[in-house]
Amino acid sequence: MTSFDVIYKLRKILNIKKIGHSGTLDPLAQGVLQIGVGNASRLLEYLREDKSYIADIKFGYTSDTCDDEGEKTFVNEPKFSKEELICTLENFKGKIEQMPPKYSAIKVDGKKLCDLARQNKPMPQIKPRQVEIFEIKLLKFNNKDEAQIFVHCSKGTYIRSIVRDLGQKLGCGAYMSELVRTQAGNFKIENSQKISPEIKNYALNPIDVLDFRKINLNEQEYKKVLNGNPIKTQVAGEKNEKFMLIYNNTLVSIANLSDNILRMEKVFKAE
Repeated sequence: MTSFDVIYKLRKILNIKKIGHSGTLDPLAQGVLQIGVGNASRLLEYLREDKSYIADIKFGYTSDTCDDEGEKTFVNEPKFSKEELICTLENFKGKIEQMPPKYSAIKVDGKKLCDLARQNKPMPQIKPRQVEIFEIKLLKFNNKDEAQIFVHCSKGTYIRSIVRDLGQKLGCGAYMSELVRTQAGNFKIENSQKISPEIKNYALNPIDVLDFRKINLNEQEYKKVLNGNPIKTQVAGEKNEKFMLIYNNTLVSIANLSDNILRMEKVFKAE
């Protein structure tokens, strides 16, 4: 399934059109997809953006899509040791420059690279992007041509590109044969739900998901906030710090703090 397929299925199950997701999954990939339903679809931009993946790798070949779906080309028989593989993975830690795959959803001049590639049209110049790899480690290796790695990274990281570049550094080529997103921000795969009619029973309160501090409103403050009016507060905080304003255990607003005044960034009326 694509990420759009997930949204399509959930709209039917939940009978609601206002649904969004944070962080597209490639058709080859599976795993965690953050979904915002109703008013919560306006909160996706506030979610933590780091992600974790487990990727399976095939060495000895390259793929024009950098994954199992593309056309394969033999490069060299893999002849590296486990120690060399671990050492090479260390080179990817920290902030790195990464060239996105040509079969990606990145837009250049309003056109997706993957669409241009599939139509055999001239490819525009692709610029490298800086991403950050917080952790990368070897999970499995068959001492020949297959391995599995774990990657914890920043938003916008292409695991396919890491695998492609790893194969280049080892001199034998490589492509990604499988990918599972195990974590996205505060969401982990062990707490995720599969798509089924029962999924409506597992909705999360945004109050329990966002990392902002909470301020509980009294009735007078609540009425002001609903009209988008700023309110005074004695809560100390950093300038422009964001807060969740709560009334009756329901998120009412995301507000910015400045000079002991909370100004509304987004207001949510009851659904």
